[in-house]
Amino acid sequence: MVGLFFGWMLASPFAHAGDASSGADVFKSECSECHSPKQGKNKKGPSLFGIVGRPAGTAPDYNYSDALKQARWTWTTDKLHWYLSQQAKKANPGTKMKYDGLDDSKQLDDLVTYLDTLH
Repeated sequence: MVGLFFGWMLASPFAHAGDASSGADVFKSECSECHSPKQGKNKKGPSLFGIVGRPAGTAPDYNYSDALKQARWTWTTDKLHWYLSQQAKKANPGTKMKYDGLDDSKQLDDLVTYLDTLH
């Protein structure tokens, strides 16, 4: 019974619950050079405002790589965990994004929780 509970917790969206305030700090150190959390403010990369729930490659007024324009996914919290935990070029070959991935699971949870607040 205990094993089933822990298995459910690992599969549950709550297994990735992070701290949005700490995630804002991770965003500043990991993402802010290229991305803005503000709506409509693109930098080297697109604005991440409203990223959770948005189809890949669709932020307004940003010139995406063909690789991301052709990606057939929606940015969910699970997809962001997957994408940001590895090199961007491995996650989406042909992307313009230069990112080596975030291997600290707590920071990753915090970052994705923060990104989910940007709406």
